[in-house]
Amino acid sequence: MTTAPQLVVHRDKELMAQAAAARLITRIVDAQASRGSASVVLTGGRNGNGLLAALAAAPARDAIDWGRLDLWWGDERFLPEGDPERNVTQAREALLDAVPLDPKRVHAMPASDGPHGGDVDAAAAAYAEELARAAGPENHGAVPAFDVLMLGVGPDTHVASLFPELPAVRETERTVVGVHGAPKPPPTRVTLTLPAIRAAREVWLLAAGEDKARAAAIALSGAGEVQAPAAGAYGRARTLWLLDAAAASQLPRSLYPPASA
Repeated sequence: MTTAPQLVVHRDKELMAQAAAARLITRIVDAQASRGSASVVLTGGRNGNGLLAALAAAPARDAIDWGRLDLWWGDERFLPEGDPERNVTQAREALLDAVPLDPKRVHAMPASDGPHGGDVDAAAAAYAEELARAAGPENHGAVPAFDVLMLGVGPDTHVASLFPELPAVRETERTVVGVHGAPKPPPTRVTLTLPAIRAAREVWLLAAGEDKARAAAIALSGAGEVQAPAAGAYGRARTLWLLDAAAASQLPRSLYPPASA
């Protein structure tokens, strides 16, 4: 079932990051209160890392029981462990090293110097197996029902490493695939597919800056997911677009309430 997107527009990217961090804290605390643990999929990039840095600085972060939080990634650059361009490296710097996580519940995607060597497809299959092992009988299919799955939206409407027209965005069976020849460096990546993304309870799409305005307008105008992957990213219970005023500048005001600005 497709959930209609809800939009929240903030004045600038700093406010957007702080508000998204506060929203995420609340969501994690609620999930832990109701089920004992929470499961979140992180995103890299400018907006994903901005949110993590805002979360690190938020006094309310201590409300989270960090030892009962599972962290996954929506995609990863297939580079050696510790490479500064890897999403997990940037996430550790922005937040993860500062909070008492259970290392066994931090599910980083494989690196290019890991057990699968340079075989990105084997690395993707291994991550799919890890997701399947974590999925309970109550979950929908071969991945856990993530509480929140976050995605940055690229200027070309890509989300995770699902780029317009490339094979990964057309995948309907597998939950994780290797990406060859991505149009932005590095060309080799590991990514969740749309079926895995849509298993999440809530999907949050983050977009800030004028360079994201056209992508937001295209994705929210009814475009097809093969041409505009962000249009195909939605959650089972909620789909939330978190934007700053610059990224929302090409959207009709009828799409979001004036109060959210």
